Amino acid sequence: MNAHPYSPAFVAGGFGFISGALSVDERGIAVPGRSEALVAAAARLAERLGSVGMSLEDVVKTTYFVTDVTLRDEANKHYELLFESPRPARSFVEVASLPYGATVEIEAIAHRRK
Repeated sequence: MNAHPYSPAFVAGGFGFISGALSVDERGIAVPGRSEALVAAAARLAERLGSVGMSLEDVVKTTYFVTDVTLRDEANKHYELLFESPRPARSFVEVASLPYGATVEIEAIAHRRK
């Protein structure tokens, strides 16, 4: 059962709309560290994509919400490892806080290309 009143991932018209994936571990505990938080949020994003039969390869747009905008350079390096060129479009937004003490949240739009 979903603990929230929304779908973690929803498919319509060949597009996947992925709710924000937080920088938490599999138990929902916030992951400390800058690069570790990026990796954790990406892992949660991949899980949500997988729940609707999609993968990171299908992502066409992401939005990063971070509690520290200085994470941008590390996020850029991580993005280059996470996605092949041409990489998805991305927005990068600083926010005051995120749920569960997370420091990174990634939402995505994906499209089945295959």
